[in-house]
This record gives sequence, C-alpha cells and structure tokens, in this order.
Amino acid sequence: MSASVVGSVPGRSLLLTRPGAPSAARVDVGGLPALRELGDAVRAAAVRQDGVATTAQLAAGGIERSVVARRVRDGHWQRAVRGVVVLQSGSPTWRQLARAALLAAGAGAALSHRSAGFVHGLLRDPGSGFVVSVPAQRYVAPRPGLTVHRRRTMPRASGSLRSVDTVGTVLDLVQEAADDDAVVAVLCDAARLHVSTPQLVAAAAGRTGLRHRTLVLDVLGDPTARVESPLEHRYDRDVERAHGLPHSLGQVTGHVDGRRIRSDRRYAAWGVRVELDGRLAHAGRVDADVWRDNAVRVTHGDVTLRYRWRHVAGAPCATAAQLAAALRARGWQGSPARCSLECRVGVQSSSR
Repeated sequence: MSASVVGSVPGRSLLLTRPGAPSAARVDVGGLPALRELGDAVRAAAVRQDGVATTAQLAAGGIERSVVARRVRDGHWQRAVRGVVVLQSGSPTWRQLARAALLAAGAGAALSHRSAGFVHGLLRDPGSGFVVSVPAQRYVAPRPGLTVHRRRTMPRASGSLRSVDTVGTVLDLVQEAADDDAVVAVLCDAARLHVSTPQLVAAAAGRTGLRHRTLVLDVLGDPTARVESPLEHRYDRDVERAHGLPHSLGQVTGHVDGRRIRSDRRYAAWGVRVELDGRLAHAGRVDADVWRDNAVRVTHGDVTLRYRWRHVAGAPCATAAQLAAALRARGWQGSPARCSLECRVGVQSSSR
C-alpha cells in the first residue's frame, strides 16, 4: 500500500521556481570554469550532477561556505535553493534545477508526478516548481518551489535524473487528475508512449488508495478498448454503449484519393463513419475535412458524421438519436435504447 504526505511552502520566488525553457536533456557541463578548481572527486560529482552541487559537497572540496556566498552574491554562481548551488552565471536549464530539487530533497529522493511526467514525455509542460517523492521516514524542510510527497511505499525509480518509473508516474498523474476526462487523457498519453498495459493494470490493482482506480481498470482491462482521446472514451460510453447502438470498428484505415486515411469509428455494415474532433478550434481544418468526407462518399459510399465536445459531452442523447437515424436510414433494423427517463433518443432536433 502506498500513501503520500505532501509538503510545500509558498513564499518568495527563488531560482528553483524560475526555470528557463523546459528541457530534460543532458547538457555537457565539463567545460564550466568553476569546475576547474574543484578536487577530482567533487568535480566528477558536479559533472554527474549537471553542474550543480550542494554546499556540503563544495566544502568537502575545499570551498568554504563564505566563498560560496560571495560567488553567489557576485553573480558568478546561483543559489537554486538553500544548500544547493548552480556553478554558472548563465541561465540554468530545467534539468539543472530538477537536479537541484533532488539534491535538496536528499537521499532516496526521486522526481515524481508532473516533474517525472515531463521527464518521461507524458507531459509537454512540467509546470512551475518541482515535485519529488521521498521515503516516509525522511523529513525534508519546506522550500519555495519544491513539493515533497512522503510515501510509505516508494515506487520504483531510476535514471540519470532519478525519477519514478513510467508506470508509477502514470498512476501518480491519475491520482491528481481532476475528472474522468483528465484520467483518460493520461491513459491515452501512456498508450502513445507504449507504456505496458499489463503493468499498469497490475500496478493500479495493487494501489488500493488510487483515485479513479475503477475507471483505470475499466479502460485498461477492456480488450475491445480503442480509445485514443477522452472524447473517444466518452463517445463509446455515453453515445454508443449507453444507447444500445451497434458496436463500431475503431481507428479504421483506408485509402481515398490516393491518400491513407483513418476513421475514428466505422459502422461498416451500414456505410456510416464517425469522426470525433476534440479540438477547441477548427480553423484551418474545415476545408480539408469537407473534402475528405466527400472523397469517402464518392469512393466508398459511406456517409460521415462529425461530432465535437459539445455534441458528445454536452448532448450525448441527441447525438445518439442522430446516429441511430443515420443507421436506420441505411438499413439498421435495431432500435436505440433510452439511457434515462430524460433521454433524447428518438427526439429530432435541428438546433445542434
């Protein structure tokens, strides 16, 4: 069982809260002038640590704290957080400040949650500040820009920039997800990175305190799942299954006009395709979408229905009613089911 005790502190913004353009890529720091005067052991450690060192390490290399303070004051070095220094005057990278966060957190610490998500490519933006996890028996003093999770069971962690592994990070992000859509978005990103589904299922099953655990197991444990976005998850659940509509084929590939295309959903027996667009804006895509729909109609005889967030999330019953009408017009002999007493299936509307 795993549990977290989270600690963070607001206050004056220090360097740790102001990283430059985020990148987790390693940069060669071997040529930093400050490293030349360090002893061999401390120099090697500073190179491994991306040009970042603790004041204790520097003292062990013969550089007293008063010297460190003067060089920080003069702008030659930068204090990332109390007790940790970036040994350069230029802007530090995100990786260097992440390293500083790990050094500040001490032995056994690992980047986690959104910080680890950025390292693994699950997130494009790591947000402000840094998040680390440490064993619960350790106490880390609060520092601005640093959030610390004390965990009774530490997840597996490794890497040159020590981080909770990808499976553990996916579940940490699920734990913090605001709603079902955000959970599915995390799982879609995990699928995009080919994170092992069996490992995620096993880890989620073992983390009994995990928020949204049932949803994770439902989505990942469904062998027919073909979800690549939260919108697709909602369509399958709230439009198709909730209203007893035929089971569609997902992510169907084909060729029209000499180009390879992929349809989000296809009801092959009735020549109906569904395209799901989760973008907030449609600029620049309308003409291409219309041309593609026409080409599909000419080549395959299929009709294409396009739905966006407001149709699937805001009016799933009306969407199901329209889809059912399209299927019946093309030969489906079934009848859609009402999902509730207020269900709009069978109600025609032209206001959508």
